Amino acid sequence: MNEDKTTQDTQQDTQQDTTRVRHIEVKADDDGQRLDRWIKKYVPEIPYALAQKLMRKGQIRVGSKRAKAETRLETGQTVRIPPVDDKSQPIKHKLTDKDKAFIKDMVIYEDADVIVLNKPSGIATQGGSKQSRYIDLYLEAFTNKEGVKPRLVHRLDKDTSGILLLARSANVARKLGDAFKGRDIKKIYWAITSPAPETPEGTIKAPLSKAGGSNKERMVVDEEEGKMAITDFVILESAMSSAAFVAFWPRTGRTHQLRVHAELIGCPIVGDKKYSRLPEQEEWHEARRKAEADLNGMDLANRLHLHARRIILPHPTNTGKMLDITAPLPPELRKSWKALGFSPNLKGDPFE
Repeated sequence: MNEDKTTQDTQQDTQQDTTRVRHIEVKADDDGQRLDRWIKKYVPEIPYALAQKLMRKGQIRVGSKRAKAETRLETGQTVRIPPVDDKSQPIKHKLTDKDKAFIKDMVIYEDADVIVLNKPSGIATQGGSKQSRYIDLYLEAFTNKEGVKPRLVHRLDKDTSGILLLARSANVARKLGDAFKGRDIKKIYWAITSPAPETPEGTIKAPLSKAGGSNKERMVVDEEEGKMAITDFVILESAMSSAAFVAFWPRTGRTHQLRVHAELIGCPIVGDKKYSRLPEQEEWHEARRKAEADLNGMDLANRLHLHARRIILPHPTNTGKMLDITAPLPPELRKSWKALGFSPNLKGDPFE
């Protein structure tokens, strides 16, 4: 039965408009990649659900064989991509010289294996249904002579600025991914909170999960089903009790972790419209109201005051070498720091 169906599919393939069928060769950089992730990378115009359907029907094949989403690709194999209704395909963005200059101006460090960007606030890391501009869209500007485009190693929230790490190859991406999982990478964030935390330093432990329902983009503390999230913090400077310049070290990498944890202890990050609800404790209400009154009228940036300031990690290929990279505050945050009397150029590691 299976052989008959395969033969039937092959006959149908020959009747299709072969001018629109694509056969894409797997590059060495994608050796070992899952088929579904490879499709997302190289054929982003095919939605995930449609790709699954095409694989089940045998329309997407690796070589001449049917393949599943979890199929691991090998260098030199050919992936057959069938015609897809043009109406479902978005217009591909062709990078202009202005686009290339835009992304290259973000580079604060690069070598043969790693690129580090200082991402501005207001641009997403990856695309989505409501995103027309995002970092991953511009990475084509860094494509090397072999046609390999660097890949994202981690993500930053759209409204967060600062350090974003890229790998120039799949092998380096895997090594950096392992370093993140093994807690070998130290990321330090700078923020302004209002009011100031009640203690000069501490550790926040609270499991997080998606809220679900109409608030599915919001993360909440969930003691039963949430994934544990741990954050260390230190107050570096304060403006009385109304605001504080705080350094955060996320020991785990949960979505919106720092923003939720800051809200949880009663000192949300300034400019955070998603996580700035009043906490349950009545005594914190008055502190929040006083802090807001003190900051009212000050010349602060109209954005989330959260910046990925520094990253410390072992080099993925150069054994024994440590990378220690710092991203300067963007101009609009420097304005806020100075308005509150904070130092925008502090050195050192507050968590040493």
